[in-house]
Amino acid sequence: MNELIKINYQNDRYTTSARDLWEFLGKPYTEFSKWFNHYKEYGFVENLDFRVIERFVDDVTIFGGKRKLIDYEITIDMGKELAMLQKSEKGKIVRQYLIELEKKWNSPEVIMARALKMADEKMLEYKNNIIQLEGKIEQDKPKVLFAEAVENSEDVILVKEMALILTQHGFEIGQNQLFEYLRMHGYLCKKAGDMYNLPTKKYEHLFKVTKRTIQHTDRTSVKNTPKVNGRGQMYFIKKFAEYRAKGLTIKDLLIEEGA
Repeated sequence: MNELIKINYQNDRYTTSARDLWEFLGKPYTEFSKWFNHYKEYGFVENLDFRVIERFVDDVTIFGGKRKLIDYEITIDMGKELAMLQKSEKGKIVRQYLIELEKKWNSPEVIMARALKMADEKMLEYKNNIIQLEGKIEQDKPKVLFAEAVENSEDVILVKEMALILTQHGFEIGQNQLFEYLRMHGYLCKKAGDMYNLPTKKYEHLFKVTKRTIQHTDRTSVKNTPKVNGRGQMYFIKKFAEYRAKGLTIKDLLIEEGA
């Protein structure tokens, strides 16, 4: 079948150009815009039957270059109706052409071919997504391995060192502020006494308490120092990263509830 007007097969519904149709019909109404605006009122719906597009054509004037034209991408059903409304010999020819094209498009063989093409495109998209995901996993692997190494490490650090790490990760906080935060949010005991500044039962898995014996002139005392273990380090790095993402500062975190 010879192509009377160019057909776009890229979409679910194949379409054509209203301007190409107008030119094949012999440019009725002389001006394309007047012709289209007249017939689009015959019950056609924008973005359903047609949509506005721009075309660039060679400028045949002395200025040369490209010239922008307004066009409309129309469905084949709309094309058939426009052709019929012309009541001309060319209108009959192009309408019959579009009917035959539609029959061919809806034949079992062509439907199967479209389905296979769609399946191939979906499979290609799936493979590309897998490749991108694998690439990201490979890219993030050093970070993941580092995080796991820290989390499973037996090394412990002072609260002062934890505050420094958080500051290096973009959340500015000092040692005393971190101690205050840990007490206020239930990580460390805030009640005065032997348990002051020691991990609470709920969060003891994030800390390790080291004991140091201090010899005084008349007595011996034991000093308990809370230190953050590997698991706790990763926990607080993630926790304060979430605070930072929300735009919170340490001042916001130290405001008493209900204050």
